[in-house]
Amino acid sequence: MNSNRSVQIAYAIGLVLLLIAPSLIYPVLIMKVLCFALFACAFNLLLGYTGLLSFGHAVFLGSAAYITGHALKVWELPTLLGILVGTAGAAGLGWVIGSLAIRRQGIYFAMVTLALSQMVYFFFLQASFTGGEDGLQGVPRGTLFGLDLADDTNLYYLVVAIFVGAFWLIQRTIHSPFGQILKAIRENEPRAISLGYDVAKYKLLAFVLSAGLAGLAGATKTVVFKFATLTDAHWHTSGEVVLMTLLGGMGTVFGPVVGATVIVSLQNELADKVGSLVTVIMGVIFVVCVLAFRRGIVGESIALYKRMIGEKTR
Repeated sequence: MNSNRSVQIAYAIGLVLLLIAPSLIYPVLIMKVLCFALFACAFNLLLGYTGLLSFGHAVFLGSAAYITGHALKVWELPTLLGILVGTAGAAGLGWVIGSLAIRRQGIYFAMVTLALSQMVYFFFLQASFTGGEDGLQGVPRGTLFGLDLADDTNLYYLVVAIFVGAFWLIQRTIHSPFGQILKAIRENEPRAISLGYDVAKYKLLAFVLSAGLAGLAGATKTVVFKFATLTDAHWHTSGEVVLMTLLGGMGTVFGPVVGATVIVSLQNELADKVGSLVTVIMGVIFVVCVLAFRRGIVGESIALYKRMIGEKTR
C-alpha cells in the first residue's frame, strides 16, 4: 500500500513539474525530450518486457513522421487526425514487419528488423512525397479547439497530454494480464508455449503496439519541428533508442524517460561545442553504462534503495 502511494506521489510530482516546466526551460527542448522519451518507452515495451531486440525501430518513428507531415501539409487534415493517421500507418507497418520478423529469434530477429527497416528507409529516400534528402518541410501545426498550435506554449500542453496518455497506456499494458504473459515469454518462452499460450500472437501484438507508440512519437515530433527527415528513419536513430533504454534502465517504467532526457540534453548541449564528437561521447557513455551500470540509472537506483531498506530491516 505504501509502495503504491509512493508511486502515485511520484507520478503527481512528475505531472506538476511538466505543467510548470515551460516557465523554466525552453518548451521546444522539453517537447523534443518527451517525443524521444515516448519513443524509448515504446521500444522498452518490446525489449524490456517482451525480450525482443529490434534494430530497426526508427522506421516506425520515421514512417509516422512522413505520413503525418503529408497528411497535414497536402491533405490538410486537422492536427489530431493527422497524428492519428501517422500512428495508424506506423502500426500497420509494424504488423507487416512483425509478421515476418517474429518467425526468427534472438540475433536473427534483430537482423531481420534491421534489413526490413533499411528497405523502407531507401523507399523514403526515393519517394517523391518525402522530399528525399531535403526532407518534408513546412508542415503546418494547425489549431486545436480554437487554439493556435503555432504558439509553442499551446503545443507544449498538447504534447504533454499525448505523452501522459501514452505513458499511462504503456503502464496499464505492463501490469495487465497481457503484460504478465509478455514477461513470461521473455523469461522462459518454451514454458509459456507449454502452458498453451500462442506465443507468436502475443509477440506480434506487442510488436504492433510498440510500433504504433513509436509512430505516435514520430507524428508528434513532426508537428513540433514542422518537418520530417530521413534521420527519423535511419538506423542510427534505432541505435540511439537502444542507448536511451539501456542507459535509463531496461525493463523499468521510468528508465527510458530518464535515458531519453539524458541523451537529448547532452546532444543539445554538446552539439555546438564538440560537433561530430557527440557520437564518440555517446559511445563512451554506452560502454560505461554496460560495464558499470548494467541495470541502468533507474535500475541501479532501485537496487540500491532495496539494499538500503534490507539493511534497515535487519
